[in-house]
Amino acid sequence: MSRILAIDYGQKRVGLAVTDELQMIANPLDTVHSKDIFDYLHRYAQSHEIGTFVVGLAKNLNNSNAESVKFIKPFVQRLKKEFPDIPVELYDERFTSKMAQQSILAAGAKKKDRRNKALIDKISATILLQSFMQDREWRRSR
Repeated sequence: MSRILAIDYGQKRVGLAVTDELQMIANPLDTVHSKDIFDYLHRYAQSHEIGTFVVGLAKNLNNSNAESVKFIKPFVQRLKKEFPDIPVELYDERFTSKMAQQSILAAGAKKKDRRNKALIDKISATILLQSFMQDREWRRSR
């Protein structure tokens, strides 16, 4: 079975998370500089079968698109062009960074680790992926 790869896209850094092959567990994968993301994804896809990309879509509290969507949409267009056989799903990423910070704090991380933006991005992608999988399972069970 293929994996689901979640992408928390930012202008500087991209947090990545991936499922196991059974698509049951979301795991942090990596944080990559945004300019290197496509090289990274191509290398990853050579050794792992990706069934779906899930890209975080930044939303405001009123459900309108956040300002950062103007950077996310061109990224998604290129992702679809470079990986035409892999579906891309956009998924609401509201609060994932805040939840990631809280998770790191709850885990007892040192102050230095709590300020590590690369770690926050990777954990945010993991939360995004876990939320996507739970929502998908909920929809299937209805």
